[in-house]
Amino acid sequence: MRVVIVGAGVIGVCTAYYLNEMGCEVVVVERNSGVAQEASFGNAGVIAPGCVTPWAAPGMPRKILSYLLTKNSPVLLRPNLDPVFWRWVLLWLGQCKLDRYRINRERMQRIAFYSQAKLHELRLRHALNYEQVQGYLQLFRTEKERMMAAPGIDLLREHGVAHHVLSPAECHLQEPGLSEMPFDGGLHLPGDESGNCPLFTRYLKDITLSRGVRYDFNVDVTRLECAATGVTVQTERHAYLADAVVVAAGVASAALLRPLGIVLPLYPVKGYSASIGIKEPTYAPLASVMDEAYKVAMTRMGNRIRIAGTADLGSRTLAPREGALRTLIKVVRDWFPGAADYAQATFWTGVRPMLPEGAPLLGATRVPGLYLNLGHGSAGWAMACGSGKIVADVIAGHTPEIDLTGLTHERYANSPR
Repeated sequence: MRVVIVGAGVIGVCTAYYLNEMGCEVVVVERNSGVAQEASFGNAGVIAPGCVTPWAAPGMPRKILSYLLTKNSPVLLRPNLDPVFWRWVLLWLGQCKLDRYRINRERMQRIAFYSQAKLHELRLRHALNYEQVQGYLQLFRTEKERMMAAPGIDLLREHGVAHHVLSPAECHLQEPGLSEMPFDGGLHLPGDESGNCPLFTRYLKDITLSRGVRYDFNVDVTRLECAATGVTVQTERHAYLADAVVVAAGVASAALLRPLGIVLPLYPVKGYSASIGIKEPTYAPLASVMDEAYKVAMTRMGNRIRIAGTADLGSRTLAPREGALRTLIKVVRDWFPGAADYAQATFWTGVRPMLPEGAPLLGATRVPGLYLNLGHGSAGWAMACGSGKIVADVIAGHTPEIDLTGLTHERYANSPR
């Protein structure tokens, strides 16, 4: 079977790996000059299945409105006249109820825990070192933040996820480099981890290349054509005929799918990150730390710190907001003031392909030969290996190892064409 994958982010490359293992002839088509150049490039590096959660949550609309008056806001909202934007917002608001939140969170965690197990298998099989570090610590600045985290902690307890609610002193034992700034405690998840997503993706690309997977870079896909003979991936220079096509092109996926009658509320939510070399290791994070107030993660990656966060909704360009960059540096200076010379930070801006519910779409569509692996939002790294294995299983006719309820295109079966 010949399979063409559109997109060489971590999602597409993981899919290529598993399809190749199943004996498929695989071609990966990518518009950039290499793998992991867009959403996979500058993420926080966090793989925290226990904390994977939908952005649509009870109380979130009110919280976003309060952020509009906050100088250092974790959410930047830019209302505009784009009907796609308002459709996404209305669908998202409908998912902010407690019952929907619990359903969506369970779906996301189902794939995230499975994906973490697949990642560990790959790491052992290929002796991969992608700057991985064990443990994840959420920090609460105030008692109110800690109380708002209670429903999520209850879900961790229900699902048997190892976790420890810590006092400030216990947080300092986990992360000795923390400043003496007063705060209300934290939540430690010893089973969660972090790692360098682009480095992992490059390793996996090299492994798949050596096994016969072909990568065509600097290729823009203009359209997809479906016929009885298969699916054609059309570009400006070449046409790829395949038995199956996997669309894993991030935010560009929606435009490719729309002419085929597959209309998805996939919206680009812009995120920011900063990277800085560590000057004083004693005062730097040992693993990954999340500031719950600002939703900013600070992750140790070798001899660097990656600071990532902020959701910029409504912007259609990659131009950064200076306020968002200042927020990243403010947060890391609050917690780890002596770790680095933050004036030397380099910044990155990218877009996350987000669906209103938070959970991705995996597997077959109503168009024969066309498959999806998209909509992972900010959790693509946490879900990549599992998503790739599931889609490969579906294409090869194997039964996936986890229940796919709520994770397939059936979720939008009644959407207008």
